[in-house]
Amino acid sequence: MIRVIIAEDQRMLRGALGALLDLENDIEVVGQAANGEEALMLIANVKPDICILDIEMPLKSGLDVAEELQKQKSTCRVVILTTFARPGYFGRAMKAGIYGYLLKDGPVEDLAVSLRNVMDGKREISQDLMFGMWQEVNPLTERERELLLFAREGKTTNEIAMLMYLSAGTVRNYMSEVLNKLHVRNRIEAIAVAEEKGWL
Repeated sequence: MIRVIIAEDQRMLRGALGALLDLENDIEVVGQAANGEEALMLIANVKPDICILDIEMPLKSGLDVAEELQKQKSTCRVVILTTFARPGYFGRAMKAGIYGYLLKDGPVEDLAVSLRNVMDGKREISQDLMFGMWQEVNPLTERERELLLFAREGKTTNEIAMLMYLSAGTVRNYMSEVLNKLHVRNRIEAIAVAEEKGWL
């Protein structure tokens, strides 16, 4: 029996997906979560074989959860179920060692087949999502991404400098480099572009 947890913030979709998967003879939905933090707690307590994660959820995104599970060296295999074909999201997901990256609007029978393949150690990537994924590479370094995340929280240059153990001048230089790379005029535009591309 393949033991599965579903993490999805839309209750109706989560419930419907759980009910449909439970109809499969070899799949059992052993838990459901409405956000990323709930998902991590459930995975720790229930220890499922696979967790199906939405990307955009409150508290922690599906990608945050996948990265946390990778740090924990969890044996739970991650399958991302999404509507977003953003290169940055896909890049982060692959770095986090996910097993599946699939579209929400596919038939549940296809999802069940994908889950079985994942249990056999295969990776399942939607062909529709793969189209054009590699055309746009994230130009931001990990440090520049961290800087933008702090900026998105409303931190000032001096606050970011303290948090990153840098001088204010170095932070300004980093931000200037980010603006150049993203072809924008200020940090607000930079955050907007990075979010749209899935690079944050």
